[in-house]
Amino acid sequence: MTDANAAPDTTTTDESTPVLYRADRIISQRTDDTGASEPEGFAVAAGRIRATGSFAALRDRFPGAPEVDFGHATVVPGLNDAHIHLAMAATDLLHLDLSAAAVDTVDALLATVTAEAARTAPGEWVRGSRYDDVKTGRITRRELDRAAPGHPVLVVHVAGHWGVVNSAALRALGIDEDTPAPDGGDFGREADGRLDGRLIERALMNVVYPATARGDSPLTPNSPQDRLRGLQRAQELWHAAGLTSICDALIAPDDIALLRTARDQDRLTLRTGMLLSIDHYAKARALGVGSGFGDDLLRFVGVKAFLDGAIGGRTGLLAEPYADPSCGGPDGHGLQTTSTEELCAQVREVHAAGDRIGVHANGDAAIRIVLDAFEAAHRELPRPGLRHRIEHCTLIDDGILARMKALDAIAVPFAGYAGYHGGALNAWYGPERTERMFAHRSFLDAGVTVAGSSDYPCGPYEPLLGLQSMVTREGIEDGAKVGPSQRVTAAEALRIFTLGSAEAEGTAHHKGRLAPGHLADFTVLGENPLTIDPHGISAIPVRATYVGGQRVHEEVAR
Repeated sequence: MTDANAAPDTTTTDESTPVLYRADRIISQRTDDTGASEPEGFAVAAGRIRATGSFAALRDRFPGAPEVDFGHATVVPGLNDAHIHLAMAATDLLHLDLSAAAVDTVDALLATVTAEAARTAPGEWVRGSRYDDVKTGRITRRELDRAAPGHPVLVVHVAGHWGVVNSAALRALGIDEDTPAPDGGDFGREADGRLDGRLIERALMNVVYPATARGDSPLTPNSPQDRLRGLQRAQELWHAAGLTSICDALIAPDDIALLRTARDQDRLTLRTGMLLSIDHYAKARALGVGSGFGDDLLRFVGVKAFLDGAIGGRTGLLAEPYADPSCGGPDGHGLQTTSTEELCAQVREVHAAGDRIGVHANGDAAIRIVLDAFEAAHRELPRPGLRHRIEHCTLIDDGILARMKALDAIAVPFAGYAGYHGGALNAWYGPERTERMFAHRSFLDAGVTVAGSSDYPCGPYEPLLGLQSMVTREGIEDGAKVGPSQRVTAAEALRIFTLGSAEAEGTAHHKGRLAPGHLADFTVLGENPLTIDPHGISAIPVRATYVGGQRVHEEVAR
């Protein structure tokens, strides 16, 4: 990195006129330890950063270059969410928003469903997502029956691993009191043993997630045109939150077609990596598609597999039972959604092909099974430099950390869960375990690469909320302390959401820093997240967002 008082550096030879940018503060994410001051500005041309340094030196080098002065603002490398669901959001945004922010009571949720049913043709599905039973209240098939008796209704929980349907939906799905639960899933029941409308894990996935569904679903897919509209809306929201890059962590062939269409029509503005569902991997391999396929706008990062349930859904596979006896299913330990034998075969296949696999594993029992599979694959066929990922990797201990470090595995934990769920996490898992959950501090101290992730729609997509949650480890609504020993500094949190995420997708050589030769992706913030009161990080305004030197968001003047 160039000293601010020295001539700006460059790694390119193209001398075409760039655009010069400056701000009161630029956080470049230097990786050296020289102690050199941050640059006053940087030059951008052809989508990359040409040079950094003092603004006077930049002007001298590029006379007549246009200038952009952000004034009292802080410029940071573009924020990068290593595990989020863009294609899923493109569909969800076409249906009801049943989040706690939109409907904070059961009555409000049911009124929203009733109103939507009135606008929907008889017999057609009414769908909504991001329902939070803790914040909004519990619903069953009975309440949904009253809200929309003439329509099948599906309400997906915010964790994405269970949902609630009404009686009409159960009939449409061919589910009755005697229907056996699918492998890796379950049907919720009342105290008297009757179905309460909950579809849990595989029982839900087989209905609502095409990337993992096993069998046909009665849900009518949204048209490609409608999904493009939803995709555009998601990108607008995420750019406004400061995101320049994401990794969509569950992709099916139809999703790839959607993203390619958006790209071909110049409507894809968010750099998008993809984790392809393991169920579609064989076809991708036959077409010669593997990790790293694509380019800087749309590329395959690797393959996605599942092992257990969700943290917010209280179905993750734990070694010890949940602290709350109402959580964790029949035996209180959560659910394993894929057999150990099947997972090992999946890991072996992807590893042997030289591709990266990311396995969804929340509970400590699940993570140990994943590590067993990774270690076995490396023993059978050593592949130095092939770094697999553990998606979420929520509940850890010293043994897990040591094994991950030895494998050079990458952790992709939730950034915003402590802030979003607050004290509910202590109730579900117990305070001792929350000190080992979303363990950003432990990962950093152990030298394990850790990336920033929201897992939206399962958690808030705003990366600044994720930064605040990592730094404070306090519930944003209730102020509850959730594993405070896992706090990180604001500088560390920012690196996790930039360089850490770039490492998780294999692009750290040209993404995650404001440095010559790197992609010109940057986020302009109204305050400095490294010096502001950490409790205010989530409220920092995003003034502008740039991808490849092109502005994709600008704050509307008030």
